[in-house]
Amino acid sequence: MPDFWSSTGYKLLARSGDALVVTDDFLRALFLRPEVAPIAESCAAEIKLHDALLAAPRRPVSTAELLTISDADAQANYRVLLKFRDRLIAAPTLEAAYTGLFKGEGVDVPPLFVFQLTQIFLRHILGEDADPLEARVAECLFRVQKISVLEDGAVMAADEETIEIFSETGGFGSLGELLKKQNTATRSIDLDVLSPDNAAIYWERDERHDLAVSFNRGQPALDALMRVLEKWVAHFLGVEVSIAHRREIEDKQWVWHVGLDATASSVLNDLYNNATVEEARMNRLLCLFELRFKNPSDMRPAIAGRPVYLAMAMDTDNKLKLKPQNLLLNLPLNRA
Repeated sequence: MPDFWSSTGYKLLARSGDALVVTDDFLRALFLRPEVAPIAESCAAEIKLHDALLAAPRRPVSTAELLTISDADAQANYRVLLKFRDRLIAAPTLEAAYTGLFKGEGVDVPPLFVFQLTQIFLRHILGEDADPLEARVAECLFRVQKISVLEDGAVMAADEETIEIFSETGGFGSLGELLKKQNTATRSIDLDVLSPDNAAIYWERDERHDLAVSFNRGQPALDALMRVLEKWVAHFLGVEVSIAHRREIEDKQWVWHVGLDATASSVLNDLYNNATVEEARMNRLLCLFELRFKNPSDMRPAIAGRPVYLAMAMDTDNKLKLKPQNLLLNLPLNRA
């Protein structure tokens, strides 16, 4: 198995036990991002600051120093990136920095940084003997998926950004854009569907995001997603849980639920409160799950042993936008 998701910078991090620790090399990689890497038009002050940060990536940068950069957009980009850097180096581990993003008044860094950290943790959790199906469905936790429900009832998930590119270019890049502008028909491209039979092809295409999966009940990809979520909870919260698929919730003592995305949270909240849920909203639910703590004492005593219901749903644009942080913030743990 090759080293997958190498662009994340995972290999640049250090370890403290099973946690990840930020290194100077990881911080240097942040300053090599295209948003702040100098270009031909960069002024001398910008180049000087960039060189200084590569030499000492933890060095403080004052407002006065940023104002010496002549380009206002470059100043703004540095402010954003430095805020993110400061969050990383202030926390004892990368995990602490990540969970800290969701506390207080809300996330104050761009989503792309949140997605990068999510991908890094999933790379760490899946390990060196990762299952390719688990790696593909793990992408759903940091990349938006476009959902298609086919005539035969198959629920297919494909990378939303890849779908957009193919719709604009027909898979031919800039040539496809030119043909589209000239109203010239381009051939349609069907994405390969990843399954146990062809799963090994994932390692050749791990950063192309051009493999679809089926999320129907009983499909291996759905089982792989449940295993990934179990590992996610175990890594961050230190508790073992089991997650199983459910067709519906028939629980008169329903006490706890967690939506895995904003749409699912809204629907579950209304169902829990016996509010009317229109058919159109119900049809957006893709999957229901039941999470159980393997050790009931890990739960709040008042509800120990009870199941926690999970759901994921597509929004009105048929997009699946999972928020794995919901599992870290909203489970009924028997501790702060």
